[in-house]
Amino acid sequence: MRIGLIGTGRIGSFHAAALSRHPQAGSLVLADADPARAALVADRLGATAAPSVDQVFTWGVDAVVVACATNGHAELVVRAVRAGLPVFCEKPLAVDLAGTLRVLGEVGAVGGVLQLGFMRRFDAGYRTARELVRSGALGRLHTVRTMTADPAPPPAGYLETSGGLFRDCLVHDFDMVRWVTGQEVTHVYATGSDAGPAQFRRAGDVDTAAAVLTLADGTLATCTGTRCNGAGYDVRMELAGELDQVSAGLDDRTPIASTEPHGPPPASKPWPGFLERFGPAYEAELAAFIHLVRGEGGNPCDGREALAALRIAEACEMSRREARAVPLASVPDL
Repeated sequence: MRIGLIGTGRIGSFHAAALSRHPQAGSLVLADADPARAALVADRLGATAAPSVDQVFTWGVDAVVVACATNGHAELVVRAVRAGLPVFCEKPLAVDLAGTLRVLGEVGAVGGVLQLGFMRRFDAGYRTARELVRSGALGRLHTVRTMTADPAPPPAGYLETSGGLFRDCLVHDFDMVRWVTGQEVTHVYATGSDAGPAQFRRAGDVDTAAAVLTLADGTLATCTGTRCNGAGYDVRMELAGELDQVSAGLDDRTPIASTEPHGPPPASKPWPGFLERFGPAYEAELAAFIHLVRGEGGNPCDGREALAALRIAEACEMSRREARAVPLASVPDL
């Protein structure tokens, strides 16, 4: 198998290294808007560097991994499926909902194979939580709480093209609410604060946000997020039912300290970021993509799944801006 990978920045380089270690990945062709950067990564991994993105589509690859800047995702996914190539794309699929719908329409029209990068679906803790909920071990689920907290804000330039905290960050939490519970969101109410660094106000974004989601079966989910969690990277999901409650993401590296006299000790080495926290999950999702390409497994996260999470994020952004509850039915779907 020969895989073309487009984008050799932080996440692209991580993906390239993971693919180079997979016994069934075969050879890699790497491309980037900066050919010199692609050449450096390729040299380190023993891969082939293409002089431009065009060569990825003319050098006989069997599949494409898109890990470039967000504004390039849509065009490259459409190009791949039109060429008959299975494609893995880092989220988001496009910079907005309209663009996402257009891409999914193209993928559907040609019967393309598209897997989206929602890596938490491959995290051991989240997978166990899903199994417990689906087995009934927690009893009737009444409350879900999620949190995504970044240790420091991203660069100001990134904020201008990120789509905002709900679409860029909390979209992972929204995907987990659906995937773990098996329930759809019917209404949202969301708010946010830009009281932190001035770069958020300049970008029209917020540095901290909270959303209340009502699920179809009446379960309530609260999703909170911040870009300013100096204690470290903290991603958790708590699920409470009538019989029991569990937490995914709670371990000896969770950056939180108890104020109780006999509470657990604080984390000695908090998670510094998402690549360290979810490294094994990123590798597992790429392994799943290889199995998908080889016809050995189904698609663990297709375009419609990604669209469902984005629609929740869109509803939350609308709710934040208009200070009202928003029904999901009012957000466009395919």
